[in-house]
Amino acid sequence: MTIALAAPHPEAVAAGERAVAAGGNALDAALAAAVMLTVVYPHQCALGGDLIALVRSPEGATTAVVAAGTSPAGIAEAAAGWTEVPRQGAHSVTVPGMVAGWRAIAALGARSGLVSAFADAAAVADAGTEVSAGLGRALVSRAEAVLADAGMRAVFAASGTPLLEGEMLRQPALADTLRMLADDPDDFYRGRIARSLVATLRAAGGTHTEDDFAGYEPEVGSSLTRTIGAQTWHVAPPPSVGAVLIGVVRAASDPASPSPAGARLVDAAIRGVQARAAALGDPRTSEVDLDVLLDLAAAVPAPAFAEPRPLGDTAAVTALDDEGWGVTIVQSVYQTFGAGLLDPATGIVLHNRGSAFSVDPASPAAIRPGARPPHTLCPAIVDAPDATVVAGCQGGRAQAWILAQVLPDAVDASYELRGILARPRWVVGDRDLGQDVLSLVAEPGVADEVLARAEERGLPVVRFTGPADEAGHVQLVRCASGLLSSASDTRADGVGTLIGTDRTSTEESRA
Repeated sequence: MTIALAAPHPEAVAAGERAVAAGGNALDAALAAAVMLTVVYPHQCALGGDLIALVRSPEGATTAVVAAGTSPAGIAEAAAGWTEVPRQGAHSVTVPGMVAGWRAIAALGARSGLVSAFADAAAVADAGTEVSAGLGRALVSRAEAVLADAGMRAVFAASGTPLLEGEMLRQPALADTLRMLADDPDDFYRGRIARSLVATLRAAGGTHTEDDFAGYEPEVGSSLTRTIGAQTWHVAPPPSVGAVLIGVVRAASDPASPSPAGARLVDAAIRGVQARAAALGDPRTSEVDLDVLLDLAAAVPAPAFAEPRPLGDTAAVTALDDEGWGVTIVQSVYQTFGAGLLDPATGIVLHNRGSAFSVDPASPAAIRPGARPPHTLCPAIVDAPDATVVAGCQGGRAQAWILAQVLPDAVDASYELRGILARPRWVVGDRDLGQDVLSLVAEPGVADEVLARAEERGLPVVRFTGPADEAGHVQLVRCASGLLSSASDTRADGVGTLIGTDRTSTEESRA
């Protein structure tokens, strides 16, 4: 079997290779990589986070796994006097969905399950791993938060200062937790792990209960699918922002528009910001107008949601094999190091996804008991007549326009995937990009038509000094005319590889 795999850290790719050597398929490889990322990339995707995924079966069916966490039952009373949802601390933590999401993915077609993935990650957590460049940058950017929490400090700054790139990170408590999960993944929601997390959250002022954890289940169902020209796009339904990605691509590919392609995409991204703010939420607890998201048809421009700058919030793993299995897993603690809380007994960093809720009861993103917040995670699968591309990325609220810059060409086999990922990119945002107002922030080399359109639309143009984390870490795998290929964004620490051959990510293998 040959498998194309891309992930943002070499240790995660190595875990995927071991899973395949043990007889696994693309789902096993991706799950092994995803679990390992919680050890080596805890600033982006710890066990205490969420995931959203798409799984493609050999029969061509695409299933969405929305493992977005739910707010605790007691949140309404706590939130009664808030003017905004706290961005850090216990009240920003929803029940983490990641472990439940992995189990749901495994149940859709993995050969090996999760036992070996948990055991493999536990061994690395025990032995230690070198602090990567990405984790090193995160420890510098969030040094104050790391030092402020006793659990975080003990793991990432035991000497009194945060670990530096190249130093050894050991996580024995996390290793024990991973071994518990290998014995019984349900322990996260109905056992010792759940009890420990609830105790830590309540000690920090949270309203979480063991019942909140025990009642959590991910949503598993059909992907949200639309045809754009000759391509078919598959994304996850709300609360994922996937519908906005479809809306942006549709608007930017309008053949009737006289504007250049880059200018059309800027226009679409601006409308996407407005549509997301106006309409994205949890359809299980609020009214969500899907047409607004798909058509970018917000009647009144809504203010952009004020979020702190993420820097490193998400990691994606993508895989395809020659039997037809494919998967994109996008997992996250939301902002860098999430809520700034690490449970000392389990070694688990907790996310702050709840900070994306609104306190406006009329908003589709309103904070309510059992609700899921609007989600930036945006896995995507695109089918063209002769190719299928499986994609995921890091990039906060900009994921929709990052993928819209990458995917239309990625389905064209005449383009090398690594070359597409090396192109300069731009993003639109405000607080999430360190800007006071909605702005376009561009890497060097972005097309003049993009910059000119932003200025015409009244957006300040800010320039990165070089390739930037904020422009996204994209992971791509492709099957084109029976040939598998993969690529990992050079903005991260990752690797794209073909497992089962001697070829690298710059080459292809016939599926």
